[in-house]
Amino acid sequence: MSRSSLTALSLATVLALAACAPSTSDDSDDNDAPEAGGDGNVATAEDAGGGEPFQVGIIYSETGPLAAYGAQYRSGLEAGIDYATGGTGAIDGREIEITYRDDAGNQDTAVAAAKDLIGQDFKVLGGTIVSGIAVAMADQAEQNEILYISGPAAVDALTGVNDYTFRSGRQSLQDVAAAGAFLDGEANKVVVYAQDNAFGQGNLAAVEAVLGAGGAEVSSVLVPEDATEFTPFAAQLKEADPDMIFVAWAGATSANMWQALDQQDVFEVAPVVTGLGDSVTFDAYGPVAENISFLNHYFPGAPDNEVNTAMIEAVEEAGGTPDLFTPDGFVAGQMIVQALTEGDGDVNAMIDALEGWEFQGPKGDYTIRESDHALIQDMYTAKLVADGDTWVPELIDTVPAADVAPPEASGK
Repeated sequence: MSRSSLTALSLATVLALAACAPSTSDDSDDNDAPEAGGDGNVATAEDAGGGEPFQVGIIYSETGPLAAYGAQYRSGLEAGIDYATGGTGAIDGREIEITYRDDAGNQDTAVAAAKDLIGQDFKVLGGTIVSGIAVAMADQAEQNEILYISGPAAVDALTGVNDYTFRSGRQSLQDVAAAGAFLDGEANKVVVYAQDNAFGQGNLAAVEAVLGAGGAEVSSVLVPEDATEFTPFAAQLKEADPDMIFVAWAGATSANMWQALDQQDVFEVAPVVTGLGDSVTFDAYGPVAENISFLNHYFPGAPDNEVNTAMIEAVEEAGGTPDLFTPDGFVAGQMIVQALTEGDGDVNAMIDALEGWEFQGPKGDYTIRESDHALIQDMYTAKLVADGDTWVPELIDTVPAADVAPPEASGK
């Protein structure tokens, strides 16, 4: 197993979906990027008989370590705008013009791009894979009173941060809540198995906040970052006799960690749960894949509805492959069209158009919670099954949106 595959696998866990997956080559600049509408040949506003085009800025990872996620988001976004406008790329004859800016995964680059677009009087910005960038963008949105719709960034701090910020993906608390589907009843023992660093401690805190608040007894086995022998820690998991083991791991020791769990028969003790990332990670678990229980945000075979089918067909027709974060882009497209249609470019009116909005998206029913802009949506549990020499996800169950809705934030 290559180091890059291990990195992709380990970083696909619940609170840090930031795998170094293969980058997608896309050298378009702001003038050459294909416009929403599908074929890059959208009619001009004058030809369509409408007014001035709506200007939308999308700041995302075209390059950098998260470029593969950026490609998923962008393909979904363009399919979503096309779907929501009935294939016209326009609203009442007014074209939606998308200007793409590459943040390369860097916060300073993203903020500079945002300031530049805001200086050009852009009232709608979207995008962002990285949580730190999303928080900085939310701050820019509030300072400049523009509408910001975040992308796949899962940071919980975005929910309720201000009036101007929305999200088109799920948040980390929904991930953790989905793990609760593997528990039976209320009195359960959950052990968080993670590295003893900020990442692992953050996962432990989230599990305590969500599953602990639901009545579970939460403890942990935290492993030093420099550990290379995991047998003693696997033995501690068995001794704890838990009802669920929640794994959060990052780094090149992933393969050895999973192998130790297998060798110590930990999978026979309780469900071992972690987050299912994008398709590049599926083969990286090796033979233990079939023993792991996965919580999941999205894979193409999980939802069964007309919108999901339309998204998959549109992305594939454009030469892309639907994956983990494709629906986050698609939903962003739907939200942009809703805001512009009802708000006509006026920021306060666009906010009103999104707050409380209920709509059908790729994962089924979505609701933008009016009080804090949380995006309420279904989550999934899944397993990996062998398909020849590779592994593919198979749906176990859909976790209803209401069961994984995050606690209401009070900051907004």
